[in-house]
Amino acid sequence: MGLSSTTNINESTQICVFDLKRGQHEGQELDKILFFYPADCPFSTQLSVIGLSEGLITFTRIFSPDDACEVIEAEKHSHVFFEAEPDIWMVMIIEKNKEAEAIWRIDALKKVLNELHSLFVMFHGSIRAILDKDPGGGLVRIHLYSFIMDYLSDFLLGKKLQLPSFRDSLKERGTIQMLTVGREAAIGVQSLVRVVESSCAGNTPCNSLVLFQDLLVSTTLPPDDTVNLFTYAVLRLAPRALSSATSTWSYLRKGTTASQVATDPIFENAGSGIQASRDTSPSRQGQRHHVPRPLQQGKWSKGKDGFLSTDIWGTQVDNLGSVTPTVWLQQTEERVYVCVYQQKHLTIILLVPVSSIVNGEQGISIVKQQFLENASLKILKVEEKLTRGWGGENAYHVAGYRYLLSDSDRNISRASPPGKVTTLTKDSLLALNKLREEVDLEKSRTKHDDLRCEKDLEVCIRARNNAWVIARVTRGKELYMVLEKADETLLYASDAVEKFSIRYCDGAFSLD
Repeated sequence: MGLSSTTNINESTQICVFDLKRGQHEGQELDKILFFYPADCPFSTQLSVIGLSEGLITFTRIFSPDDACEVIEAEKHSHVFFEAEPDIWMVMIIEKNKEAEAIWRIDALKKVLNELHSLFVMFHGSIRAILDKDPGGGLVRIHLYSFIMDYLSDFLLGKKLQLPSFRDSLKERGTIQMLTVGREAAIGVQSLVRVVESSCAGNTPCNSLVLFQDLLVSTTLPPDDTVNLFTYAVLRLAPRALSSATSTWSYLRKGTTASQVATDPIFENAGSGIQASRDTSPSRQGQRHHVPRPLQQGKWSKGKDGFLSTDIWGTQVDNLGSVTPTVWLQQTEERVYVCVYQQKHLTIILLVPVSSIVNGEQGISIVKQQFLENASLKILKVEEKLTRGWGGENAYHVAGYRYLLSDSDRNISRASPPGKVTTLTKDSLLALNKLREEVDLEKSRTKHDDLRCEKDLEVCIRARNNAWVIARVTRGKELYMVLEKADETLLYASDAVEKFSIRYCDGAFSLD
């Protein structure tokens, strides 16, 4: 289960997934381990880490039985907890570092674990359901290992894991970035969506997402499913992701690729030490089950008909084409085919219920043919309109401001372009990161005090470099802002936020 001699694992970060229901008897402790990173850690170390985590979870429940443990700050490490499913925990342990570059915000790290689990469930279903199917645990281990390692490949800089740090304080993971369109373009998009969804067989209800560049234009899915599909589209399907074969999140600086991870000796041997007599080794499970790896980079390509294809889900028996991917929708609790069409900067994701397709891939081919016959002309027109109205990557830049606007009720955010954020000084970003931590704590207190009560909050800080760092929270909406080279008075900073709120937020953050 070891790494190759040339592999240098960054042991300052450990990530594990374990099941509290398993391994309750002496000699069976290893059974509870479902995933551990770095995978070459001795089993004694893995058991020690998970044993400590289990002890912290149990201990904190004495004082807070209704609320799961979220974070424990030790002298040398931060322990971030996420109960992904009942009794199934994901834990991230990060070594504290005095270097400013290694400053994290705990809530941002929790959202990494949340996103990882949400994407996993969308493709593979719940971890518990896989364990019920294969109680030995071998199948879930190979699923988790391949999926998480492909996910972490987006965070690798060389051999080092680069998790979101203070430099990413003007971003909000788990939200959607929308494209603002004019009335004429919006009408065109609505008409296109109706035609696209009519391509499904009979009266079968279909859903769709429409993206332009890396921005969402339209969705007929509920919020949680929209976030998951949007996140995956930006990571692997959007034109920029296809052209670079890498993620487009600005803070993800690439090093090791998914293809390198796939050939790592760990992938073939991960978990093989867990009582081979029970046949729990992922290598053995991999021989018996095809395990799709949807987060592998560079595995999608655009065909002559405009549809994207991939062999991640395997190929047809007659080898005439790839199997159409499927995902699980939370809201409707059904599995759907994912048909992705791309016209220049426009990406359309059509979701067809598996239950509505009788002939499998043949039925999907008919849907695609109807899609092209019905929607091709409208797609061209909509793409042209959106392109003409698109202001480029800096379209949502506001001169003099560096901001993040987030609506938690609708899972939507908008922020200053990454290129503009990089112009901020380290002092400004550190102050903003600290401010966001304080807001996170206050929101957590409010949540525990009264679920029906949402407090308004305003905080203004004068940073060491004389920049103003501001947060306003009201009615599920949050605004974070950095004003450098600003006037010294608090009145100036408050007035600047007021002007921004009135012009760009319909006055949502005005104090009147």
